[in-house]
Amino acid sequence: MRSRAHKRDSSDPAVLIVADDADFAQSITSRWQAEPRVPAFTLMTGDLCPGIHPQVFDVAIVTGVRAGVLPSVLTILEAVGKPVIFVAASAHEAATVKDSHKHALVLIQHEGWQDALILVATECLRAGEAISRAQRAEQATAANEAHAMLGRYMLEMRHTLNDALTSMLGNAELLLSEPGTLSGRAREQLDTVRNMARRMNEILQRFSSLETELRYVEQQAVQEARAKVRSASASL
Repeated sequence: MRSRAHKRDSSDPAVLIVADDADFAQSITSRWQAEPRVPAFTLMTGDLCPGIHPQVFDVAIVTGVRAGVLPSVLTILEAVGKPVIFVAASAHEAATVKDSHKHALVLIQHEGWQDALILVATECLRAGEAISRAQRAEQATAANEAHAMLGRYMLEMRHTLNDALTSMLGNAELLLSEPGTLSGRAREQLDTVRNMARRMNEILQRFSSLETELRYVEQQAVQEARAKVRSASASL
């Protein structure tokens, strides 16, 4: 069986099926079509697994891989850090994999095993999505905190900047009020300095309402992050 991947949107969950038996992969994908949400599938044999990219899947299902290749396949997939489900053909095979691969979930093929497999895989996908949402919420909160810190610094410094600008503006006004003390070009340059100081002063005046706005935004960001984390925890 050759490697085969379905086109995947970045928001879609994805399942990797590693099997040397094409009928197994087909039976799983066919059974999954009856579910409300069908993930994207990537199908490959055990020989092709070493070249797998971590972003290709969210959950891996392994079965029917040759004994000589199986240990390396499971080791490679476990190293990615995503859920790996091994479907064993017998209790002996299940025990062997459990002993050597502690991070793999093991199911035995018995009556109704396909339903059990899809149930476990679906829960793994849900858990992964919940963790991703929580991580994105934490990143957004950290970014908002950094912006808020910058805003607080600007607010703290506005008085110092305003004092400096007031001094610049006062001295410029004083020099411009004394005719004959400066050349025409010097007066033009000083007039530019005065006008720029006025503009900067106007900008600083707007900071009076910025502190209230930043506090509101910060509170909203924290509340949203907490709500997302609670939602993610409730879905586990």
